[in-house]
Amino acid sequence: MNVLPNETQFAVSFLCLVMKTEESKIMKVRRSDRLIDMTRYLLERPHTLVPLTFFSQRYESAKSSISEDLAIVRRTFAQRQTGILETVPGAAGGVRYIPTIGADEASEFISEMAQRMSDSERLLPGGYVYLTDLLGTPAVLRQIGRLIATQYLDSSVDAVMTVATKGIPIAQSVAQYLNVPFVIVRRDSKITEGSTVSVNYVSGSSDRVEKMELSKRSLQSGAGVLIVDDFMKGGGTVNGMKSLIEEFDVKLVGVSVFAEGSFAGERMVSDYTSLLQIDTVDAKGKNISAAPGNYLERNADLFKELNK
Repeated sequence: MNVLPNETQFAVSFLCLVMKTEESKIMKVRRSDRLIDMTRYLLERPHTLVPLTFFSQRYESAKSSISEDLAIVRRTFAQRQTGILETVPGAAGGVRYIPTIGADEASEFISEMAQRMSDSERLLPGGYVYLTDLLGTPAVLRQIGRLIATQYLDSSVDAVMTVATKGIPIAQSVAQYLNVPFVIVRRDSKITEGSTVSVNYVSGSSDRVEKMELSKRSLQSGAGVLIVDDFMKGGGTVNGMKSLIEEFDVKLVGVSVFAEGSFAGERMVSDYTSLLQIDTVDAKGKNISAAPGNYLERNADLFKELNK
């Protein structure tokens, strides 16, 4: 059996290692590879400051090359209205991806949802509307999340709040794009929640007194809270969540709902944003008419700024 001398074995091993290292370096410095991986990394971490040194070390490339790559990503995001790539100067600076949606895409999506909502088969007893199929569709939830997150891109949102159960997927989508936690208010306490804070509230549509609870550990002191929900009529549930927020040392940032229904009396909540408005609900005649809510109107100036 032929055995190579130790020096020869070392030389062969070293040569193989050098070849693999050089091959790896060649792959890492390819701009196309960097752009794909860099874009994926940023999209998965919205509202997160990423130092340039991180990308430089990740791809073993000069900061000047990384800056050029980020300029390409920034330009593409702006052209496609995917979001804003914000640059933070200074030694502790870097880049931050802020998800947004363009006015045209927002209007098109809301119009599509209004058309799909204008189906008499969606009518439920009590003037409510069936939303489960829409709020169970990932593509729809992603757009809802982008819409609401765009409105609050400059706000200090530290947590997204909703009430169980239909509002949970909306809260999760919004929280994902804002990169903050979401908390769930429940009408029945769970032993796994630990100690809770509870409030009684009046249902706006039925005038019944009900109770909702939230774990004491859910919100940090001084946090900014965004309330979201799937459907609002009289505003009793949303008003209950506002009362619950007052029990914590936190501040309300805003209220957003997927759809608002027609309500004969006075709503308990006046300052809110809705993507859709259910104008007419006739349970006997099975007539329903849906139209865009006040979202586009309330964010008209914001969309103008984003289009600059």
